[in-house]
Amino acid sequence: MTLPIPALRAMPARGDILHILHLEDSELDHELVAMNLADDLPWTVRLERVEDEASFIHALETDPPHLVLSDFALPGYDGLSAFHAVHARDPLLPFIIVTGAMGEEVAVDTLRQGVTDYILKQRLERLVPSVRRAIAEAEARDSRARAEQAVHELNQSLQARLLEVERLRNTAERQSQRLEVQARQLEEALNLQKTFLAETSHELRTPLTALLGYLRRAEREAGGSQVLQDAQRVAENMTRLVNDLLQLSRGELVQNIEMHFMNLGTLLRQVGRDFSVRAEVPDTEIVGDPGRLTQVFVNLVSNAVRVSGSADLVSITVNPRPGEIEVRVVDKGPGVPDAIKPRIFDKFYRGKEAGSAGLGLTIAQQVVTSHGGTIDVLDTPGGGATFRVRLPMPDEDNGEDDGYA
Repeated sequence: MTLPIPALRAMPARGDILHILHLEDSELDHELVAMNLADDLPWTVRLERVEDEASFIHALETDPPHLVLSDFALPGYDGLSAFHAVHARDPLLPFIIVTGAMGEEVAVDTLRQGVTDYILKQRLERLVPSVRRAIAEAEARDSRARAEQAVHELNQSLQARLLEVERLRNTAERQSQRLEVQARQLEEALNLQKTFLAETSHELRTPLTALLGYLRRAEREAGGSQVLQDAQRVAENMTRLVNDLLQLSRGELVQNIEMHFMNLGTLLRQVGRDFSVRAEVPDTEIVGDPGRLTQVFVNLVSNAVRVSGSADLVSITVNPRPGEIEVRVVDKGPGVPDAIKPRIFDKFYRGKEAGSAGLGLTIAQQVVTSHGGTIDVLDTPGGGATFRVRLPMPDEDNGEDDGYA
């Protein structure tokens, strides 16, 4: 257990005033003590005399000394009682008994109880060395007590920090456990989603293949009916979409891109007609896969119609640019929030605002990228979303820069 740091006055430095409180009822004895303290001390001594208990206690409390000298026997009071009064206020304050006579047993008892030293009045030449030693010991005890107190406070601070570290560690462990559980749940959900997509794709491929066969036979028998040709084209797109879903559920990229010269304007007008969307676009020759690009623009237009609520709020425009052709699917719907734009083409991302079904935009991006193009989403002036698809032209000289960005 550490000792408390003294609440009274600290020991003086060399040359400073050394305040000594002297409990003595004899004026003559007090003067003898003062004479012996006048020389050979490195401090300027201020010796204050009190004669009884009341004045002694008052002096302790109003002007605490650096050291106490006390007679052993006084009228109505005694040196040991004075020592206990001092010790109760400051256990480190030096206390020396200066008395005329003291038996050996009494002297030993006083030292055992904590008195610093005792000096016989007929041996006052020992007073100065005793005072020096008492101050030095007090300084050492004071330094040791302060060091112990500092160590104690440091230990308390370290213990508090260790407790905080332990609390944070436990919190981190609990959070880590929760994250592990959530990660497992997410992985299970993704696996279930992939399994569902794979199984659904397999289930849909058989009836779609049969439907496509029936439509082709009916088209041959009917002799080139436009309605049957459109139905056959839609069935082919659906079959391609199912195959793409199966590939994506396996973590594969969209494949089977067959590039050749094609009329992009014809393709866009056909998509516009299928969805009753305005598509006043010119004929434009590019190198691409008509089936795959149809899949891209069907996805973009169907999403735009769905989120806008009406085909009248959706349009398809074409803007020639140097070395490329830019197609814009413009809607006047709720638009795509900025926070969603960076994620809108992520696989399995769903969002009503984005118009994403989870895989449609992912497939569209992969197809456009396979054509050497880019796809992104912008805000429509006045509200809504504009999906911009840029595809390379077969000849850089084709098309003029109209300044549209």
